[in-house]
Amino acid sequence: MQTEKIQKPAALAKPNLTFWQIWNMSFGFFGIQYNFGLQQFIMSPVFRYLGADENKIPILWLAGPVTGLLIQPLIGAISDRTWSPRWGRRKPFFLIGAIISSIALVLMPNSKALWMAAGLMWMMDAGLNVTMEPFRAFIGDKLNEGQRTLGFAIQSFFVGFGQILASLMPYLLPVLGIAMTLSETEGGNAIPQYVHYLFYIGAFAIVAAVLWTVYTTKEYPPADMAEFERMKREQKGFGHAIAEIKDALLEMPTTMRQLWWVKFFTWYGLPLMWQYLSLAIARHAFNAPTPDAPGFEEGSKWGGLCFAFFNVGCILVSFLIPMLSRRFSKQAVHALFLSVAGLGFMSMLFSNDKNIFAFGMLLVGFGWGSILSMPYVMLADSVPASRMGVYMGIFNGFIVVPQIISMITVPFLYNNVLGSDPRNALILCGICLFLAAASCFLVKSNPNSTGAAFPVGGGGH
Repeated sequence: MQTEKIQKPAALAKPNLTFWQIWNMSFGFFGIQYNFGLQQFIMSPVFRYLGADENKIPILWLAGPVTGLLIQPLIGAISDRTWSPRWGRRKPFFLIGAIISSIALVLMPNSKALWMAAGLMWMMDAGLNVTMEPFRAFIGDKLNEGQRTLGFAIQSFFVGFGQILASLMPYLLPVLGIAMTLSETEGGNAIPQYVHYLFYIGAFAIVAAVLWTVYTTKEYPPADMAEFERMKREQKGFGHAIAEIKDALLEMPTTMRQLWWVKFFTWYGLPLMWQYLSLAIARHAFNAPTPDAPGFEEGSKWGGLCFAFFNVGCILVSFLIPMLSRRFSKQAVHALFLSVAGLGFMSMLFSNDKNIFAFGMLLVGFGWGSILSMPYVMLADSVPASRMGVYMGIFNGFIVVPQIISMITVPFLYNNVLGSDPRNALILCGICLFLAAASCFLVKSNPNSTGAAFPVGGGGH
């Protein structure tokens, strides 16, 4: 395994990095995504174990988008003006966020009440957002335009791998002798004991993975250190970070503005998958609509396995995307995989067989791999390098604002429009992804982008 030992000034053309150097700089994403994967299949059942009503589930999931909206642009703006010869620009934020998240993860399964679990989810998501935004900007910092598709594709691979591992853990823990039954609880806590182990493993995973990236990867110093120091002196503090976000919004590149509708429809729909997939499987495949029904826990576990299929699809498409991007436009590639994901959700109407849900989620995973890479490639090609962090943070607003709108409006739709059926929420998600695919063709290519495909491997330093 290679580590980077020499810093290259950013003023020079960025050299191609080797595959393993890009792998190392993205490895911390694995720990982040293990914990997002954990959230995806277990948090709705945890809320139900603690007494939450099914139609109130979306409100409890507000933690992720709200903390993302507040934190990521600020972290992006602050990290753009951060530099330490020892720690670099983005790496301090990797560590701070990982520590915050790990504390919340250790406390989460010990929640005695719904309000405690909801509060810890806010803390956990705050830490994950502090860590994740700099990883997105890291790709723009370290890689030249020709290798950015590879960089985001490797991040997509780690998203898939981390979330697959999280999804499979309920099936792996019994191999270690950890019971999986609802009766195995601690101290009157309604949360099963095996869930405790899932969260403890998550706390270890995020710290260990982030430390790997911090240890193996060096950051480039600012291109003009004197100018950077002057800017840092004149623009330090919270107020200047807010002003930088405002200026960046006013000067937003056209390509970034055009991506809004793609992201809006994508992220209005996707929260429904995490909130309702396990509940839909429990109801329709295991005849268990409530937590006290005999098949509810099995349905929750199968939901985890379906997310494993989902992430297998993500990994597979992470290899396809760079190849297709050589031959077709980024917009067309993204539209294709969003449409495949929409078909995956629609397929779940055809049968109550649990395997249909697994197959549908495999197709959805193809879209997920594209969602995690293609919009960021289009964005990174269109924004100035000096504002990479703040624009990555603002772009997160294109993700979280639709989620917030979804989480506020869906409770009003759930009983009437969606018929109080979690599977109908998944169908709504599929419709949204078709609309997102159509919106891809509103996005025009950046005229300054070379469109160069990445060279596999490449010269290292």
